[in-house]
Amino acid sequence: MPIRVVFADDNYLLREGVKQLIETQPELELAATATDFNSLMAAVEAERPAVVVTDIRMPPSGTDEGIRAAALIRESHPEIGVVVLSQYAEPEYALSLLAKGAAGRAYLLKERVSDIEQLVNAIREVARGGSVIDSKVVEALVAARTRKTDSPLRDLTPREQEVLAAMAEGKNNAAIAARLFLTERAVEKHINSIFSKLGLQEEKDAHRRVRAALLFLAEAHH
Repeated sequence: MPIRVVFADDNYLLREGVKQLIETQPELELAATATDFNSLMAAVEAERPAVVVTDIRMPPSGTDEGIRAAALIRESHPEIGVVVLSQYAEPEYALSLLAKGAAGRAYLLKERVSDIEQLVNAIREVARGGSVIDSKVVEALVAARTRKTDSPLRDLTPREQEVLAAMAEGKNNAAIAARLFLTERAVEKHINSIFSKLGLQEEKDAHRRVRAALLFLAEAHH
């Protein structure tokens, strides 16, 4: 069963490009495309896709339609995954996307769309309730947070910062271990150390982990 996708973007060329990319992927099926907030919401009702891929800025206001659509979809169809595409690494938008939980949500930079692997991976992840945050967005959050002189992030070792960045991308311990060439046991130790340095309680829930990392990193933006 292919994953049914609705794609929303007001840029004709991008819509055509993504349509062609999706058609090359046997595991994906493009159910509909939309050009603005209203046509996206109508397509969601008509098609009941597994995943919505949407630009953040679309008509009518060209500000945060994608984020608002994701919030509405969470209320009306919590089972539908949403991949939000953004031109810029805007941490505030990433945070508002995840405000009510990271499950089934991804935030990717538009430049990643040309890399079909990354897009397919994000679609696959949110379809099964996972979460993906673009590493550049995480870097922007970490950089803003570290610039604060009183930031507890300064207490983290470089290795702990790498682990935290990977955590904030939604990677699980096995994936972090593989990326950093560590054992899972070592990753667990780093994460416990990060939580204690940042004053966060130990959480078993992976999504709360993502949010804890992101919300903590984003304090700089308020």
